[in-house]
Amino acid sequence: MSSRKKILIVDDEQLNLDFFDVMLSKLGFVVEKAQDGLEALEKVKHFHPDLIMLDNIMPKMSGWDVTKTLKKDPKYREIPIIMFSALGDVKDKVEGFELGVDDYITKPFNFSEVLARIRAVLRNRELFGQIVHRESRLNLAEAFGVSMKKAMGEFIGTIDELDVAINKISSVPEPDKKSLSGQLGVIKEKTAEMRKYIAELDARVDRTITEWQDLKKNEIEIKTLENNIRKSLHQE
Repeated sequence: MSSRKKILIVDDEQLNLDFFDVMLSKLGFVVEKAQDGLEALEKVKHFHPDLIMLDNIMPKMSGWDVTKTLKKDPKYREIPIIMFSALGDVKDKVEGFELGVDDYITKPFNFSEVLARIRAVLRNRELFGQIVHRESRLNLAEAFGVSMKKAMGEFIGTIDELDVAINKISSVPEPDKKSLSGQLGVIKEKTAEMRKYIAELDARVDRTITEWQDLKKNEIEIKTLENNIRKSLHQE
């Protein structure tokens, strides 16, 4: 991994906290611990974890309630959550996934499996982040194209006004007209060149906007893609 990932372990069993603290710290993770849900929410504010490993059955506040609270907050809703569960709690797992839990670790757990799930969730979260970043860049590019289109329209309007001014100059009586004819020729030539250039640029922007629209039609929405990947992971 390119940087040390921060993991918040939330469990009311001190043995589990100490175990994960030692094992994950040795592997290069930065670990913080909390013994109940309320403490976990406070730690999230100051620690800003990249991942939360969360027990469900805890005093003061359950893991589900912690998850609900975090998913409602725009600042923390994207933090991935792996929840501990008892063997066979299929209904609880389904409800947890619907709340936004990324994965489950069944007790008693095997640390090799736990580590694999941690790394998989972190990789997926990085992938989702890259997709969101790409989507943002596409939106910015599209907005740029639209603004360019508007700017060119205004520019063409300015050239139209210039044409009107040239026509007025062309209508001045002799002998003043002879003294202006050379300048008028240059202005008309440059105006024609500008119109040609703007027309080409305008057509290029039109093609680009069409391509963007076609791409967006064929793209899967970020939330749908995220849900599809999560479902495929849980079915493996």
